[in-house]
Amino acid sequence: MKILGIDTSTMMGSVGLIDDDMPLGQFSLNIETTHSERLMEAVVTLIEGVRVNLDAIDGYAISIGPGSFTGLRIGLGAVKGLSMATGKSMVPVSTLEALAVNIPFCRYLICPILDARKKEVYTALFKYSDDGSIIRLTDDMVVSPEILMDRINEPVVFMGDGVYVCRDMIMRHLSEYAHFAPVNTVLPSGISVARMGLQNLKKGIVGSANMVPVYIRKSEAEVKLEAKNNR
Repeated sequence: MKILGIDTSTMMGSVGLIDDDMPLGQFSLNIETTHSERLMEAVVTLIEGVRVNLDAIDGYAISIGPGSFTGLRIGLGAVKGLSMATGKSMVPVSTLEALAVNIPFCRYLICPILDARKKEVYTALFKYSDDGSIIRLTDDMVVSPEILMDRINEPVVFMGDGVYVCRDMIMRHLSEYAHFAPVNTVLPSGISVARMGLQNLKKGIVGSANMVPVYIRKSEAEVKLEAKNNR
């Protein structure tokens, strides 16, 4: 099955295409332009580059969060449009889980962290089983880095753009327990989203027209509206 994976949860927009277990291609950009300006161009560039027609794609996997509110909305909107135009399934994927699968068979605890602003991070904890399958140990959450560090008491590998913000603090708290994923695995990728999407599709996990991003916390607009209504 050919699955197109799309991630717009961070500044690094990425689209990737797989055919079952075989990666066919990936297009990623970490530049100062919005996802709305570059996403569909990246999709077209990728599928033309690998010479696959849009109607040959069996499903669209999308990272639905947590992450950038605007980025998630843009990515999900694009996938809904592609799904509607082609009649193919769209498949939701956790951004943090798509990050965790970037380092298969890791023997340590895996902790993806994304910068959530406001001195917080989006995170979850994962581990690999002996058979190589990923095991989720916690739900996705938004916490302060200090609270996260207090929950970890074993060797752990960190990844995600939150590493750039929290690395010094992580080293102070965890010292020799702390490890950091290689730079080529530190951000979500379209290939990883596609791989997780294929697994979910085989399990019958598909999205609907009503599917919404997983924000975990309320947007600034919602917070301000609630504050206004509570006056």
